[in-house]
Amino acid sequence: MSNQTNITEFLLLGFSDIRELQILHVVVFLVLYLAVLTGNLLIIIVIALDHHLHSPMYFFLMNLSILDLGTISVTIPKSMANSLMNTRSISYSGCVAQVFFLVFFAVANFALLTIMAYDRYVAICKPLHYETIMNRRACVQMAASAWISVTVYSSLHTRNTFAISFCGGNMVDQFFCEIPQLLKLACSDTYLGEVEVLILSACLGLSCFVFLIVSYTQILQTVLRIPSEQGRHKALSTCLPHLIVVSLFVSTGIFAYLKPTSSSPSGLDLMVAVLYSVLPPVMNPIIYSMRNKEIKASLRKLTGWRLFTKN
Repeated sequence: MSNQTNITEFLLLGFSDIRELQILHVVVFLVLYLAVLTGNLLIIIVIALDHHLHSPMYFFLMNLSILDLGTISVTIPKSMANSLMNTRSISYSGCVAQVFFLVFFAVANFALLTIMAYDRYVAICKPLHYETIMNRRACVQMAASAWISVTVYSSLHTRNTFAISFCGGNMVDQFFCEIPQLLKLACSDTYLGEVEVLILSACLGLSCFVFLIVSYTQILQTVLRIPSEQGRHKALSTCLPHLIVVSLFVSTGIFAYLKPTSSSPSGLDLMVAVLYSVLPPVMNPIIYSMRNKEIKASLRKLTGWRLFTKN
């Protein structure tokens, strides 16, 4: 019986064996990648340079942009390189690194979105105590706690994944090293521990999801009690981008991981993977920059782009 020590590389699923389609795949992914880099770097630079945006909401948004840059950089460059070189291989250590960073950025995203929901809850439901609760030290501690705890969790999760024995070869039915696809290669008696970790992860994720639902339920109830229409609109405008991002992240993740795993690779599996690994980082800068007047004003001031001169 072969195990993980005999595997030096994995073979990833390609988008096509036709050279022209491989080049098209590179072009499309390159455009998306550059768009994500540009959008998120602009948000990070604007928030860092504009002191008017040095508030908890924008501090967490800057952290979210950093995570988006990391998320898309884990999978897209390797996939483009494989298509350019007409290969499908990824080294064993490269696969380990992909799993670690995919888990890290996914969990950190969810943790940060949960913290951002708490920030909006305090801002709208407890406005008189907002500066006391969400002070600079508290924001840094929450962000640092999320990054540190997620690093530990990702390390343990990755170690547990690659402690299993692989009896099903080295063919991964995905364009990156995805944990469910790696488990398909595992011996039947060695992956139960990882399944238990995945169940625990699902429970923790469900807890965060319930917290998000409860937070926004209370936010909505508070907003509806605001007497002026302008006040209600202003309160909702600060929550709507975050709510859209949360919905996009959660819906794509649920769709990807609750979908039954097929026994053979399919175009649907590839499209679903692109949906949850690429779409959120692409959409997040658009959602926050195009719907946020303060970010648009800062971009206009710093860059002079006519694109951001209109509200």
